[in-house]
Amino acid sequence: MRGNRVAGRPAAVPQEASRPTFRDALLAKLAKLGIHRDFDRVLHLPLRYEDETRVVPIAQLQPGIPGQVEGTVLGSEILYRPRRQLAVRIGDASGELYLRFFNFYASQQKALAPGARVRAFGETRGGLLDGEMIHPRFHVLHGEEALPDALTPIYPTTAGLPQSALRRLIAEALERTALDETLPEALRAQLGLEGFAEAVIALHRPGPAADEAALGARTHPAWRRIKFDELLAQQLSMRQHYRERKAKRAVTLPAGGPLVGAMLERLPFELTRAQVRAWSEIGADLAQPHPMHRLLQGDVGSGKTIVAALACLRAVENGAQAAVMAPTEILAEQHFRKFGEWLSPLGVALAWLAGGQPRKQRRAALEEIATGATGIVVGTHALIQEEVAFRSLALAIVDEQHRFGVEQRLALRSKGEGRSKGKARRVEPHLLMMSATPIPRTLSMSYYADLDVSVIDEMPPGRQPVVTKLVSDSRRSEVVRRIHESCLAGYQAYWVCPLIEESEALQLKTALETHAALAAEFPELRVGLVHGRMASEEKAEVMSAFAAGAVQLLVATTVIEVGVDVPNAALMVIEHAERFGLAQLHQLRGRVGRGATESVCILLYQNPLGEAARRRLRAIYESNDGFEIARQDLLARGPGEYLGARQSGAPLLRFADLEQDQDLLERARDAAERMLREFPDAARRHLDRWLGARSDFLKA
Repeated sequence: MRGNRVAGRPAAVPQEASRPTFRDALLAKLAKLGIHRDFDRVLHLPLRYEDETRVVPIAQLQPGIPGQVEGTVLGSEILYRPRRQLAVRIGDASGELYLRFFNFYASQQKALAPGARVRAFGETRGGLLDGEMIHPRFHVLHGEEALPDALTPIYPTTAGLPQSALRRLIAEALERTALDETLPEALRAQLGLEGFAEAVIALHRPGPAADEAALGARTHPAWRRIKFDELLAQQLSMRQHYRERKAKRAVTLPAGGPLVGAMLERLPFELTRAQVRAWSEIGADLAQPHPMHRLLQGDVGSGKTIVAALACLRAVENGAQAAVMAPTEILAEQHFRKFGEWLSPLGVALAWLAGGQPRKQRRAALEEIATGATGIVVGTHALIQEEVAFRSLALAIVDEQHRFGVEQRLALRSKGEGRSKGKARRVEPHLLMMSATPIPRTLSMSYYADLDVSVIDEMPPGRQPVVTKLVSDSRRSEVVRRIHESCLAGYQAYWVCPLIEESEALQLKTALETHAALAAEFPELRVGLVHGRMASEEKAEVMSAFAAGAVQLLVATTVIEVGVDVPNAALMVIEHAERFGLAQLHQLRGRVGRGATESVCILLYQNPLGEAARRRLRAIYESNDGFEIARQDLLARGPGEYLGARQSGAPLLRFADLEQDQDLLERARDAAERMLREFPDAARRHLDRWLGARSDFLKA
């Protein structure tokens, strides 16, 4: 028995660990499905339905279409060709049908003895003699049995948890769970939504007359209510966190210092209207006594870096510090170089922090940061290491923010936390997150609803759109000749090596081989190479030579995806382009077209192309608009994969579809504001119902 000592062991020996009980095993299986409480069972909604509310004569069964029949067992035998199976022949007044079972118990064989009345549900297909059902769901009839009065739900499940058990568990949860209304009646009526209880029952137990097509497409009124409630919970959580952040304290960074104006006067170009608008929004936030949480997004090359530099200057002219964190050394190095060009003439001290830095240089940088001698620090993840201490960090900027996890952004922000001038309340630095991957509007409204968003939606004057060409690998020699001609004409070019996700070593080998082949092909050109395994100094040396024009052709892995700005580079070849995602292709293409010359990006692909790869290449070929490409990427990948590390730990939408349910998203956003303002108790109940202990999931 469970808990007893094993026979024969001395009493002093500890008892064996108890074996898991049936209940423990059941709870573990439910946990795999994300079911931990009764309300999780209520919201474990069907994938589809089967109609067992009517019986079809055997002769009227349609091949490939599920149906239910009722008949008498005419014969039953075990066959061994092609493998062991139980073959049961049943008949009704209209015809006969075989039921075949390749896995069966003796009890099933006994129950399906000749003369038994049986009701079977399954999909019919043509057999050797008559129609047949393979492994149908069946039960033996004992007298007259009424047909079910609702469609049979088929739920998502896991190994060892049959549909019958899941239906029973969900039915029990429905009986004991209060399905009370969390939407104020006036709001529900205004939105024209079904009652919550009615919607839940309609989805778990739809009547025979229910619109199966609408249920399957999730456009049924019951589905719309569930989707709305899910979106509302998300919006409530986001807006609640937004309000909480606005209640926190930050160092005010008002306008009026000399540095911002001096920099704008020195620039050899004028800011675009979109840059001016974004800077105006950011500047207004920085002057507030609560921390800014703003996302600055714009397409590749739209000029986000100059706006970030202005924000950093605002901190410095107010006697505070700013930190800029980028995900790769190449991008961080690019920012450091650009900031140096713009800010050093103004007397602003910059510091650089990266993982591969010489120890002496690193120690000097850490000391300058700690004493406040340096106003602006640029670096990689090295910025968030424990030894880095700021004297007065008032602004944290995270570039390509989707490449950092929540914890990393929190770690940078925590570097500036302190107490505000003798007061007990803690202060936080302002936070500006930047992304060159434009975020589709629905995604921004949904997963970024806790942030203020600025968009740079125009390019600097003189920028030429990049011409994109799709070229089969069979024409590789033509592409090589095109590269040669472009470099001899005085331009520079990139050759991006294929993405080999399963092996970084294999990707490096390909890059080395490509570099060797192209260097041998073009002895009169200087061919450079950069990849992720190179030392920081070596990478920086090659990139500097390329930027200076000393290297004409740069062979690279995807380390150049962001941050490389060489206006003279007018041609890019992306080898095995079919292996890259849409966002990566768009980012890589953005490395050319940064000067006044028309630039070309050649997507070299290998046949045969799969359908998904064909769609990606068509999308990148047809559009230069980052927002449209981002929308296509979202459609292809879904929000979970698209968001990446941005929302680690955040519950993604289970029921609502951002593309299909835009109208519900907009209504949920407006309803969340109104509920927090007018019905705070109802808002709290709604959050508890949908998120439970997870309602506090957004911290960065």
